[in-house]
Parts: sequence; structure tokens; C-alpha cells
Amino acid sequence: MDDEAEARAAWREALGVAVATSAYGISFGALAVAAGLDVWQTCVLSLLMFTGGSQFAFVGVVAAGGLAAAPSAIASAALLGVRNIAYGMRMSPLIGRGRLRRLAAAPFTIDESTAVSLARRTPRARRIGFWVTGIGIYVGWNLSTLAGALLGDVLGDPRAYGLDAAAAAAFLALLWPRLRMRQPIAVGIAAAVVATMLTPVLMPGVPVLVAAVVAVVVGWTNWLGRDVSPPEEPDDVPEREGLP
Repeated sequence: MDDEAEARAAWREALGVAVATSAYGISFGALAVAAGLDVWQTCVLSLLMFTGGSQFAFVGVVAAGGLAAAPSAIASAALLGVRNIAYGMRMSPLIGRGRLRRLAAAPFTIDESTAVSLARRTPRARRIGFWVTGIGIYVGWNLSTLAGALLGDVLGDPRAYGLDAAAAAAFLALLWPRLRMRQPIAVGIAAAVVATMLTPVLMPGVPVLVAAVVAVVVGWTNWLGRDVSPPEEPDDVPEREGLP
């Protein structure tokens, strides 16, 4: 696939993921207001925190324990947000040098922008995937958060519209094309099983982190051995490719 085709594919994926994930913000806005937050407090969370998993963890703990549970809510949100540090390390060569550039990229270094970017094979397509996904979700998420907060009572249960599954469906669409060989399938299954088993017994955020560790261990140790014809992986973006 040439660079132009890769760039077009990056635009399509980025916009599709941005729309699907932004729709999920309606659910957050409605649930946050139902948990006792004001509309402005709900919107500030999306503007400043801007990481869906952490926001839902925060609201979930507050809803269960009220304002007295705020310290636990902050701890849960921070724990779940730790993964963004790893994303930042992985995306740093793509973003390039310069404090202003990296500072601008920091808010948009999230699950979706990282996944869309790394799914592409050329540096240009990866940059498009990162920036379009990150900015698109930021704008859409904040608009849908406001809509959900204002119309929560009118909308009813957000799960009735399938909004609670929108982000998961977008991730599955990105993951599915890579599940062609034994090792990626084993990594995905192991992480999913661990997360499913631990979700009912651990605080929000911890099952995801444990599942990530399991995925790293399974992938690193290569328990199933190498496939005869391993799939072609996207090229990394080293500094010699003209990054300033």
C-alpha cells in the first residue's frame, strides 16, 4: 500500500474511531450528573482529565460513596490513567522533538490515538492517525459530555442505546485484523480472560493493568513459538526518517 493510500486509510480509521468513541461521552455525561456532579463539574472533568476509563472510574466511586469517596475516586482514576505514560513513551519518536510539540501532543496520547496510529505502516499515515483521532475524540467527547449532562434525564439509561459498548466495539475493530497468527491470538485471549476474572473482585483500573502485564509476559516469552510466516508489522518511526 503506497503512502497516499495509507494516509487515506488513516483518515477513515481516525474519523470512524472518533465518532464511535465520542458517542460514548453521552453516557459519561448522563452518569456523572446522576452521580451528583453538576453540569459544569462534569464538563470540566472531560476537558481536563480526558481519559474515558479514568473518568468513569472517578464517577463510579463517587456514585457509590458520595463526596467522602473522593480520595478513592481520585486514586482509581489515577491508577487507570497510568497506562498513558506507556503510550507517551511509544509515541515519542513519532511526535518528534521539541517541548511545545510534545506538550501539544500530551492530551491526545490516549488509547484510541495510539491504536490508530500504530495500525498504519508509514510515518505520515501514523501522524495523521494520531492527530486526527486525538483531536477528533477530544472535541467530540466534550460536546457529547455536555449533551449527556444536559439531557441525561431525557435520554434515560444510556445502555439502552448501546453507548456503553461503542468504545469497546471500536477497539475490537482495530484489534481484529491483527489476530491472524497464534501468538497474537494467545495474547488477546490471555489478557481478556484475566481482565474478565478480576473485574468483579478488584477496584476499577486494576484488572486492565494486570491484563496488560499478562499480555506483555505472554507476548515476550513467546510461549507458542514463532509462526512460519509471521505477519508484516508496521515499521517504527526512527529519528533518521527526517523527524526534527
